[in-house]
Amino acid sequence: MFRKRLQQLADHSLTRRLMALGSATGPTVQFRGRQVILLSSNDYLGLATHPDVVQAAVRATEQYGAGAGASRLVCGTLPPHQLLESSLAAFQHTESALVFGSGYLANLGTITSLIQRGGLILADRLCHASLIDGCRLSGANFRVFRHGDCAHVESLLKRRRSDRPTLIVTDGVFSMDGDLAPLPDLASLAAQHGATLYVDDAHGTGIMGPMGRGTIEHFGVEAQIPFHMGTLGKALGSSGAYVVGPHDMIDYLINTSRPFIFTTAPPPGTVAAAAAALTVVQNDPERRTRLWANRHRLFEGLQRLGFRMAPTVSPILPILIGDAAKALAFAEQLLTQGVFAPAIRPPTVPNETSRIRVTVTSEHRPEQIDEALHAFDLAGQATGLL
Repeated sequence: MFRKRLQQLADHSLTRRLMALGSATGPTVQFRGRQVILLSSNDYLGLATHPDVVQAAVRATEQYGAGAGASRLVCGTLPPHQLLESSLAAFQHTESALVFGSGYLANLGTITSLIQRGGLILADRLCHASLIDGCRLSGANFRVFRHGDCAHVESLLKRRRSDRPTLIVTDGVFSMDGDLAPLPDLASLAAQHGATLYVDDAHGTGIMGPMGRGTIEHFGVEAQIPFHMGTLGKALGSSGAYVVGPHDMIDYLINTSRPFIFTTAPPPGTVAAAAAALTVVQNDPERRTRLWANRHRLFEGLQRLGFRMAPTVSPILPILIGDAAKALAFAEQLLTQGVFAPAIRPPTVPNETSRIRVTVTSEHRPEQIDEALHAFDLAGQATGLL
């Protein structure tokens, strides 16, 4: 059975394999015995290897151990968890925060607590898989709206019974396209129709907005969106996720969110690292400045070369290819030229929209970006994309 299914995937160029790096994540990495430029990491600010972040993890591990030993509600809550949650709440200007072991767990646990059977969920077509799975697990009636289409959202809201509990679900920054959700319009629609808006700001945390508080800050709608989810494993360089919001909401999640209640607490070293990274984000805004300068340099270069790009406004720069086999061939040519940027294929993206999802960090040097652009040029010529 497994071989047959694997062969079916292979026949459509959809087989996946684990590709182990030989060094820590960074602007360059060791892969297959040589140094290559990494352009696929979510470590946007280079904090996974920042000395302060690494040392915070080491100190907490030495003091509290490698693991928390239990779920948070039994005996797994340690001082590093409390410090991170208070720091996140202060950073996001909310009353409280709750840390989860992963973004997947945070979305499953929060959505299923916010709405149940009998309610209605409206979710953007390009929402992350964890959001979609949370919507399905909730038992609520689940409808998908066209990507970023507020007119479609409004039409669906008008058709429902006005007193029906309704949740609107969206990413802040869409992970495979790099564009932003129209949060001001969605927040306005939610207020007008008595719905609740839930935002997954995983790729906005740390990089979007003047202070790096995310997409909600970027749009200036923090007052209209009092709670949201973000991750610790991207710009904050660690692992896990959080939900921030009013005290009552966080207390409600502590008492109702099954993925929180029934999961061992994140390791103390992991949460201590995230707290240290949050300090760096606030004290070293130059990292965001470098990130956006690098983003513009790489994006403009890819456009000049003639690649078909998604309408991105973030450090996520998707080169649209379409066919999965062609995307794989292009990624292999890039690797030959010294750039690691794997192909993204269904089911991660819709059918016939395979792509190279290029991401850049604050730690790439301008000459590395120029070297990468030369590699993209050669790989594009070799595969007929240019």
